[in-house]
Amino acid sequence: MSANSSTRAGDITKFLIRNSADETKNIDLSAIVQEVSYYEDVFQPSVQVKATILESGMTDKPDIGPFGILNTLPVRGGEPVTLKIEDNQDTPNELAFEEDKQIYVNKVSNIDPGTQKDLYNLDFCTKEYLTNNQTRVRKRYDGRVNSNVFRILRDILGVEEERIDTDTTAIPYNFIGNDKKPFYVCSWLAGKAVPATATENGESTIGGAAGYFFYETYDGFKFKAIDTLLSQQYVDPDGNSRNYTKKYILTGKPELPESGEYHGKLLSVNIGRFIDLERNLNLGTYANRTIFYNPYGSNYTVRDYSIGEDQKDKVNNAGSQDLDWTAEEFSQTPSRLMSRVLDIGSLPSGINTRQQLESWKNDPDKPTYDSANAMVQSVMRYNQLFTIKTDVIIPGDFSLRAGDLIYCDFPTLTAGGTEEVNQETGGIYMIASLCHRLTREDCFTSLTLVRDTFGRKPWTD
Repeated sequence: MSANSSTRAGDITKFLIRNSADETKNIDLSAIVQEVSYYEDVFQPSVQVKATILESGMTDKPDIGPFGILNTLPVRGGEPVTLKIEDNQDTPNELAFEEDKQIYVNKVSNIDPGTQKDLYNLDFCTKEYLTNNQTRVRKRYDGRVNSNVFRILRDILGVEEERIDTDTTAIPYNFIGNDKKPFYVCSWLAGKAVPATATENGESTIGGAAGYFFYETYDGFKFKAIDTLLSQQYVDPDGNSRNYTKKYILTGKPELPESGEYHGKLLSVNIGRFIDLERNLNLGTYANRTIFYNPYGSNYTVRDYSIGEDQKDKVNNAGSQDLDWTAEEFSQTPSRLMSRVLDIGSLPSGINTRQQLESWKNDPDKPTYDSANAMVQSVMRYNQLFTIKTDVIIPGDFSLRAGDLIYCDFPTLTAGGTEEVNQETGGIYMIASLCHRLTREDCFTSLTLVRDTFGRKPWTD
C-alpha cells in the first residue's frame, strides 16, 4: 500500500437501480451518489449497505428526469440494485452486489428535502434479509446444532451451500422451531453450541468453551465458534502461515517502517474500554453462579462456573496471557447470580409423545442436551472476548471481514520519545464489526476491535 493511499478516493464502478415491474428500466446513480457505506457485524445476521444521494431537478441525466429517481422510477421498496465499489489500495479490492449477491431497496429516508435539491438516504438489504421476514421455522430438528443451522439456511432461506460456513458442534440439541424467524433461531442456537474436535479414533469430543456467532459477511453466512475465530490461520504471499490477516501500526511518521512487515497505518485509535473490573464482575466475566429450574423434573440445580486449569488448555485467546488475568481474590468468587429455566431441548426421538416421555423417564439424568454447562460457559466467553474494545480507522480495505484477526502495534510511552511498540496492548485483535465508507473524496474502513486478554502472541506459528 502506498503512503498516500488514505488520501485517495475509491471508485464506484457501477450503481444501477431498476424498476421491479419493468427490468428494462434502469437508472444509473453513480453520478449523484455522495457516499456509500457497507457494514458487517458478528452480532448481525445480515450485511447492510447505505447510500447518500444528492440530486437536483436541473439534472441533465435523461433517465432521471426533472423530478428525481424517487418519482421517475418510482421507488417503492424492493427494487433490485447492482452495485460495484473499489477501495483505494494499489491493487483495489472490489465489493460487487449483483446476480447471486443481489441487494434490494429497503428504506428511503429524507435528510434535507428541497425544491431544487434533494438529499436522502437509500438503505439496501440482501434477499435473505427480506425472506427472513416472510418465513418461519416450524418443524422439529434433531442432531448437531451446526447441521441444523445449515439446514435452516439452505432449505428455508434458500442460501447456496457454498455460502454457508459452519463449525462442527459437539453436543446434539433437539428443538422445535415454534414459528420463529430463521435468523432468530440461528442466533438463538449460537448461545447453545459447543465446538467439537476430532479424536484419534475419528470421533469428536468437546473442543473448547461454548459460544458461537451467527453472522453474514460478503463471503456468506458464518456460524463460528469464538475459539475457532481466535485460532484462524492465514497464508501470506510467500506461503508462510500466520495467525493474522494483516498488520497495522500507529505512528506519527508519514511513512511506514522500512521493515516491510506492516500493511498499513492506523489513522485513528479510540480505546473505548481497556480495564473495567467493576463491569466484568457485574457481567460474571471471571466467575458466575446460575440457578437452573428443570420443568421436567420439577427441581433445581446450582451451577458455579469459572475457567479452571482444565479449561485453559481448551480455550483459545487472543493474547499471550491467561484469561483469568485479574487478582485471584476477585476472579474466583462468583460475582453474578443468574436464574434460568433449564433448556434440555425437545424430548428424545419417538413416534409419539408417549414414547418420547417414556424414553426420557427411563434415563432422566441424560437429557438430549446438557444446557447447564453450555449456558454458563457462553455467557462468560462472550463477556471475556469483549474485555478490551478499541475503535480504529484505516485506509479503505475491502478485503477485511468481520471475524478476521488483525495485528496492531501501538507506541509505548518512553522518556526519549522513541516509537517502541507496547508489549501489553499490541498484538492480535478480532474484528467485531466494520464499516467500509466510500465518498467522492476519500475511502476509509472503520473497525471495532476486541480481544480477551493482554500480551503479544508470535506473529507466526
